[in-house]
Amino acid sequence: MAATLKDVALAAGVSIKTVSNVINDYQHIRADTKQRVMEAIDELGYSPNLSARSLRSGRTGVIGLAVPELSLSYFAELADAVITAAERRGLKVLIEQTGGGDRARELEILRSPRLQMTDGLLFSPLGMSNEDAHYLDVNFPLVLLGERIFGGPTDHVTMSNVESARAATAHLISKGRRRIAVVGGHRGEVIGSAGLRLRGYQQALEEAGIPFDPALVGHTTFWHRANGATSMRELLESGVEFDAMFGMNDTLALGAMRVLQEAGRRIPDDVAVIGFDDLDEGRYSLPTLSTIDPGRVEIADTAVRVLQERISRRDGDTPPREFEARYQVIERESSALPG
Repeated sequence: MAATLKDVALAAGVSIKTVSNVINDYQHIRADTKQRVMEAIDELGYSPNLSARSLRSGRTGVIGLAVPELSLSYFAELADAVITAAERRGLKVLIEQTGGGDRARELEILRSPRLQMTDGLLFSPLGMSNEDAHYLDVNFPLVLLGERIFGGPTDHVTMSNVESARAATAHLISKGRRRIAVVGGHRGEVIGSAGLRLRGYQQALEEAGIPFDPALVGHTTFWHRANGATSMRELLESGVEFDAMFGMNDTLALGAMRVLQEAGRRIPDDVAVIGFDDLDEGRYSLPTLSTIDPGRVEIADTAVRVLQERISRRDGDTPPREFEARYQVIERESSALPG
């Protein structure tokens, strides 16, 4: 038989009300009490009765997550982290794909009847821009993810793009590299992951007294492996000299590394490489990929927590908040000093 709320309470040695409070992520619960309840939930395999909850509270116990495309490893791993964070709070996740930067599709998601099946939405647009911020003023709980819109009418969970890109570039400089190529630039972009990370790259160069050379920026459209490979081929064919490369995400970096190796460039001896996102596959590439951990798990956990707060209150009195995750430079073989 399926475990019940009462079973969890007995196993954890607490009241049914306490278990309910833990599942709904209420504040002012002692950490050791919360841990006992969560361990009991995991041990018993307890899953909340969403239908009963919906009838009692008018809520479904389901939240939505809209991301550009799950074929990009970052969004697949983000979705996994969101599902994990939601399950800890007794929530289920309905996932939508917005088509890899299709603005019309993103706007359609915000008006989708499927949202009636959820209590709120985590929304990561790629095609929309700051000029579209007013479309986020919706009549349901919404938490914005990503770097396309800032200062909008909703809570926003993002990463430290400028600071972490500066740290990635500074890491390469600390290895004695002075000619640092960057793969993944978007022409003319200022707001957005590419524009913000390019700004961080330029700041690191300036702080080290290294002139910025536009010829070292490899531009792309999308951030797939094929784009990284194409951008690197173009850099090599241009004849520009470089001894390091910053891939604006790990997927680009992995595609570019393949082309470097095909061209006989040794990594890291000839070209030191660092990516961004800390994808699982970077731990198993050859060589293993140095990267930036942008705080994906923290982003997912914060976003789910904040969305649940909005769902619980529904008062609209709290002004929009912005949360920025912490990052970490992870050094692996691709940027280690030779020898």
